[in-house]
Amino acid sequence: MELSSERVVATLEMSQITSQDDEPFSSDGDYESLPPHVSVTTHMTAGAVAGILEHTVMYPVDSVKTRMQSLQPDPNAQYRNVYEALKRIIQTEGVFRPLRGLNITMMGAGPAHALYFACYERLKRSLSDIIKNGGNSHLANGVAGSMATVLHDAVMNPAEVVKQRMQMYNSPYRGLWDCVQTVTRTEGVRAFYRSYSTQLTMNIPFQAVHFITYELMQEQLNPHRHYHPSSHIVSGAAAGAISAAITTPLDVCKTLLNTQENVALNSMNISGHLTGMANAFRTVYRIGGLAAFFKGVQARVIYQMPSTAIAWSVYEFFKYFLTKQQVQ
Repeated sequence: MELSSERVVATLEMSQITSQDDEPFSSDGDYESLPPHVSVTTHMTAGAVAGILEHTVMYPVDSVKTRMQSLQPDPNAQYRNVYEALKRIIQTEGVFRPLRGLNITMMGAGPAHALYFACYERLKRSLSDIIKNGGNSHLANGVAGSMATVLHDAVMNPAEVVKQRMQMYNSPYRGLWDCVQTVTRTEGVRAFYRSYSTQLTMNIPFQAVHFITYELMQEQLNPHRHYHPSSHIVSGAAAGAISAAITTPLDVCKTLLNTQENVALNSMNISGHLTGMANAFRTVYRIGGLAAFFKGVQARVIYQMPSTAIAWSVYEFFKYFLTKQQVQ
């Protein structure tokens, strides 16, 4: 989430002279905004906490999304919607089954998001200084987010591979380390980065659309850029939903590359392991046509909206809290 932060740059003097009635969604007219420069440690700490919460709170829905993106699912793993899927998984496989793979996700999300936020903030400020002399620039937001994604995905991609293989129906792996050891022994270390190019191809436009949408929403809901949770939640949810829907076809291809779905590959007489984004696209289209590229879109949007909203609100809160502690 994959996610980044928006700098809150209004000054204390601005908040003091602007009345509450003139500030939409502002709960406190004298609310002190964050200073324009915050330490890298603050961004990394806040980012790590936000990233872990983003991936964990809605994790059961992510498990459903992975299964619904299966191109040729087992008859016992065919679901009409997210609610029915969760209900059946819990009833037939146990209450903790939707949480399988959560441990590796948390292990990857912390450092991945810490690097992501720190990189994004540094690049965004540098590019904004060049493009708009320090002002807010949508181009700077998109470029900075896209570049930070390269670092984020380099850390997160192996975790995604293990996570999705453990989420699949009838997963053959006993646990996290069994999955890591088996994949390494049978497919080699390269298997953990087989979908890296596809992941980047998906996440770069995802983040670009996400940041631009978030910034546009913030200009309307929080024009003075104060720390205000409700505006971060609404803007983040909208940005996450739009970005998730647009990039679902790439996510389906990424899931196929990560899981190496045996039934689907065998039906197409594909021996060995499927590699490359172009091959994934061809395989998905040959198996299910255009409709297959949007398998699991409902679960993906349902997962991304609250996840993104949570990540934004948590990140902004921790950034604000840590900054206030530094000032004191």
